[in-house]
Order: sequence, then C-alpha cells, then structure tokens
Amino acid sequence: MKADNPRGALFRAIVPNQHSRVTYAELLFDLVFVFAITQVSHMLLGRFTPLGAVQTTLLFLAVWWVWVYTTWVTNWLNPELTPVRILLFLLMLAGLVLSTSIPHAFETRGLWFASAYAAMQVGRTLFWLVSTPTARVAVRWNAIRILIWLCTSAVFWIAGGFAEGETRMWLWAAALAIEYASPVARFWIPVYGASSIEDWYVEGGHMAERCAGFIIIALGEAIVVNGATFADLSWTAETVAAFASAFTASIAMWWIYFHKGAEAGSELISKSAESGRLARSAYTYLHMPIVAGIILSAVADELVLKHPTGHSDAKTVLSAIGGPLLFLIGTILFKLDIRGFLQLSHGAGIIALCVLAWFASELTPLMLSLLTSLLLIVVAVWESLSLRARPAE
Repeated sequence: MKADNPRGALFRAIVPNQHSRVTYAELLFDLVFVFAITQVSHMLLGRFTPLGAVQTTLLFLAVWWVWVYTTWVTNWLNPELTPVRILLFLLMLAGLVLSTSIPHAFETRGLWFASAYAAMQVGRTLFWLVSTPTARVAVRWNAIRILIWLCTSAVFWIAGGFAEGETRMWLWAAALAIEYASPVARFWIPVYGASSIEDWYVEGGHMAERCAGFIIIALGEAIVVNGATFADLSWTAETVAAFASAFTASIAMWWIYFHKGAEAGSELISKSAESGRLARSAYTYLHMPIVAGIILSAVADELVLKHPTGHSDAKTVLSAIGGPLLFLIGTILFKLDIRGFLQLSHGAGIIALCVLAWFASELTPLMLSLLTSLLLIVVAVWESLSLRARPAE
C-alpha cells in the first residue's frame, strides 16, 4: 500500500518511521563527482602554490555546493519518477562539462565552468519550483527565495567567466560568498523575509546516507589514484611502505567517520524535529572540511609515493599534515553537532598533528606519512574504546 503523498506528484512520499532509500539514479549522478574530485586533486598537485591553492579551494567549494544542493532537492523530489530522473541526467551532463573544465577554469574554460555551474544551480531550483503544487505555499516561497539568491550569484559566476586573471577569481569568490551565506541568512529576501526551519524539513536518513556516500566517493578516489600511481612505480621497499601507509590512512579515516559517527548522525537526524537545521549544519557545512581533508590527504599520498625519501618539502608537509588535520577538525565538529560533546580522541589527534608540523620538514616524506597514518589509527582505536565504555559509565 503506497503512502499518501499530499506534498505533490513529484515529491517523495514521507512515511513515518520509514527510511527513504537512495535511488540508483542518484548513485549514477554521483559518478560525475568521482571525476570532479579527481580533477580537483590533480589541479592542486599541478599548481601547489598560494595562488593555485586559493583557486583550487574555490573550485572545490563550487563542486561541493552544487552536489549538496542537488542532494537537498532529491531529498524532496522523487528520483524514481521520470521527470526527476531526466532532471538528474541533465544535471549529470552539465556536471561533466563543469568537471572537464576544472583544470583550465582560470584560463581558457572559465565561461564553460561558470555556465555549467550556474545552469545546474538555477535550472535545478527552477524545476523544483515548477514541480511544487500551488497549494504548498511555504514550499513554493522557499524555492523562490533560494532561486533569487542563486540567480544573484549566477550573475557573478557568468561575469567571472568573461573576466580574466584575478578579476575572475574575485568575482567567483563573491559568488561563493553569496551562496554559502544564504542558508545562514535563511534565504532572506526583501518584503517576504526569511524562510523558517520548518520549511527545510528533510527525510533525515536519506540525507545522512547521501553525505556518507560522498565520503565514500572521496575515499574511493584517493584509493584509486594511489593504486594507479603505485602501479606505474618501481616496487621498492620505500614505495611499498608508502602505498601501505596511504591505504592504512584511508581505512583509518573510514573507521573514524563510519564506525560510530555516521550511524549516530543518521539516527539523530531521522528522529529530530529540526531535521532541516541539522541537515544545514552537520551535513551541508561540516561535511565540507571532512571531504577537503580526504582530498588533501590523497594529494599527500601521491607526493609521498613518487618521492618517499629525502627531506619533506613545503607542499608535502602542508598536504600530509593539513589533510588529516582538516579531516579531524571536520569530524570533531560534526560529532559535536550530533552528540553534544567534543570527542577527546579527535582533539588529541589535532594537537598531535600540530606538534608534528613543527619538525615535519626534518623527516622523510615516508616517515611523515607513517606518523600521520599512525595518529589516525590511534584516534580511531581511542574513539572506539571510549564509546564502548560510555554506556557502562
């Protein structure tokens, strides 16, 4: 028996105490972002300079934002229905244009990147608005508010696509600032004000599973790139150790995120009366540094695999320390939001990484990789033991 769906013909039917599964169309859509993440990490590897780091960060923020906004909309709309599937397939096409433009987004393909991004953001929101029944007044106004903000940022994206050099970078930074500030402002617009948290109600289990899936995408990209790099190298003791260290670090990151945190987050948001607030803070904003940390760690792994001996240069130190550091900062804040307390193991790991940074340049890249992997293992084991003891307390 199908549940009644008063929200509209294209909307998901929300059934109490029943988790809305992630559909195959959504999983197919995610494949584009495996490619996008690879493009971002390779871009950083190719231009590891202060300017290159800023440019790569801007593109990463855009990739994450267009994916997470699509996740919100497919939490409301039903991808099992043909019109919504066609929307996802069109977004995939635009996502491929966006992804292939990443390496040259600040040179010859800026307009391609900007046009694809703006089309995805504005087009998807416009589809959502048109699909919302007129009787759903609050939902329609929520869509209108979001559409106005995204149309405003699209002006800066397209202007940046036509501009060159630093002007492009500043225009795109302004566009991202508008988009990242909009959920905090609850998409306030003149006269009609801001939306309410109730307007953002989501099916929490689906949102948690989608974001966990993106963590798998980032970890999978790191493992695939490391495997491809390792396959092309001479298999010496140093390269074998570097590959083993990179793989171990990926497993440790998986353990830290999934062993307890992902399940706790899914359970909390599924039962929360303020699922929209949690989806905004824990999953929209706080998952961003987690993904960024995994990408930066993958960059470090490739650098160590290619040059495991000698002193660690600045880009090896920054990526080898910065990747796990970003990951742990993101996970400690995510778990604080869902558990209400700071995880001591994560805090200790953050402090240990900061201490390691002081003398990291004196270590070989391989030794630095081994130590950061060891720290992640310690954090994973510590958290597992502490959470096992907590119910007894």
